[in-house]
Amino acid sequence: MASETDWLNQAVALAADNVTSGGGPFGALIVRDGELVATGVNQVTPTLDPTAHAEVVAIRAACQALGTFKLDGCLLVASCEPCPMCFASALWSRVDRIIYAADRHDAAAAGFDDRAFYEVFQNDPADWPLSLDQVALEGATLPFKHWSAKADRTDY
Repeated sequence: MASETDWLNQAVALAADNVTSGGGPFGALIVRDGELVATGVNQVTPTLDPTAHAEVVAIRAACQALGTFKLDGCLLVASCEPCPMCFASALWSRVDRIIYAADRHDAAAAGFDDRAFYEVFQNDPADWPLSLDQVALEGATLPFKHWSAKADRTDY
């Protein structure tokens, strides 16, 4: 059975190979019960999708492979510390644990400085890099009312 170090080495190798293929230097794996379920590499620039981080790509692939949107029982293995978006995606997918090799400071040294994203929620919303404004709208909660009334909904 592969060790955590083996999985991390595989994620790092994916990340390094992805650079050669035109993607960003990030790789990720989803592992369940010691078995590789899915992999992902950063595809932000090739796909012009700012959400196509390696972890998100791996989560999407694992959900498809397992036929579920809940990855409980799974380990997310990342070549680098997940950014806040990827961490939130891991929370939403319900993975049990994340392990990573390089950290946010290593990423910053290579030009991937998302340290400000880690800190944004510590700041007053008036100091955020973009505005977030709720606009009063009659019927704004209608979709939630429909959801709550739906007897055959799939809760997540």
